[in-house]
Amino acid sequence: SVLSRYENQITILSDYLEEFPETDEPVWILGRQHHLNTDKSKLLLDISARLWFTYRRKFSPIGGTGPSSDTGWGCMLRCGQMMLAQALICRHLGRDWQWEKHKKQPEEYHRILRCFLDRKDCCYSIHQMAQMGVGEGKSIGEWFGPNTVAQVLKKLALFDEWNSLAVYVSMDNTVVIEDIKKMCWSPAQSSGVAHSSAHLHRSALGQNRNTAGLCPGWKPLLLIIPLRLGINHINPVYIDAFKECFKMPQSLGALGGKPNNAYYFIGFLGNELIYLDPHTTQSFVDSEENGTVDDESFHCQQAPHRMKIMNLDPSVALGFFCKEECDFDNWCSLVQKEILKQQSLRMFELVQKHPPHWPPFIPPTKPEVTTTGAELIESTDKLFELEEEFEILSV
Repeated sequence: SVLSRYENQITILSDYLEEFPETDEPVWILGRQHHLNTDKSKLLLDISARLWFTYRRKFSPIGGTGPSSDTGWGCMLRCGQMMLAQALICRHLGRDWQWEKHKKQPEEYHRILRCFLDRKDCCYSIHQMAQMGVGEGKSIGEWFGPNTVAQVLKKLALFDEWNSLAVYVSMDNTVVIEDIKKMCWSPAQSSGVAHSSAHLHRSALGQNRNTAGLCPGWKPLLLIIPLRLGINHINPVYIDAFKECFKMPQSLGALGGKPNNAYYFIGFLGNELIYLDPHTTQSFVDSEENGTVDDESFHCQQAPHRMKIMNLDPSVALGFFCKEECDFDNWCSLVQKEILKQQSLRMFELVQKHPPHWPPFIPPTKPEVTTTGAELIESTDKLFELEEEFEILSV
């Protein structure tokens, strides 16, 4: 354990870091505005509070005989983990929650971290994501794109009883309000209350309890919008709208980067994007006997990287989190005001009704089992059986 911690620190310190410039321009981080001249320390605290997932090594082989490190291929999966983790932080701890080194954190925080540990029984581990990617046409060890990661998260979330998220991935650059409300107000929510009281689902953490607080009502929404903002390079006409998304209080940032080089974008300064970089290899970290996680290597504690927006690959995925229906209604209003009405060429469409030429929308539901996906997916054979069920249930 001591050696592992030492190796992690060496890796972090050797990474290239860049300080922020002196400027009067505001910095936007996931819906929060900061000013470098007056509250730089608050800005850095806000950034370091985001969960930072990087390449890891020395974890158990994926699928039993696969790779024991994701170095060189897992960067987009790690970025997807970071976006989802930010949604879970907002879900349980709130956007204003802050992390400080060596400060005791609530149980919900450690439980969120345990969802992402590099073990096959953790619901959003590299193991689960890589194996679920097989159904999306990606071999284990193959690089993912933003849309593939979004589809994988959508499927894994069906087995996540504790966080109880509704994951909507838009199709054809179109967000359908009617479909989202149908999914988040799904009747399965109310019927699931009696079912969950009769069958307490064993979580991926091995705790035989259900603390998701399921009740009839709005299911917290993770909205992911995969986009293509140009052909070979990002079209400058989209830049202002892209930046506006980071100002929204529902913002979870964006997945993207450069070809085969993924980053998690969390904000911007001027015409530079601010991102967390997963391209640092650290040793596998497991939870302690008491359930806590040595979390220092899961937070980037120096100034983050920046890149010019025009250097961004046009294939991206925007993320938003709406805990309550009013958050989603507010997001729709902001999109209409700040993005759709201002742009001659729109990044995406927001429509009220389900397009009549599309297949009917059926809210995805998980198979009737009394375990989570982490316990269910024990082999590739079972994974393929699940994929067939998902193809029937998904749009």
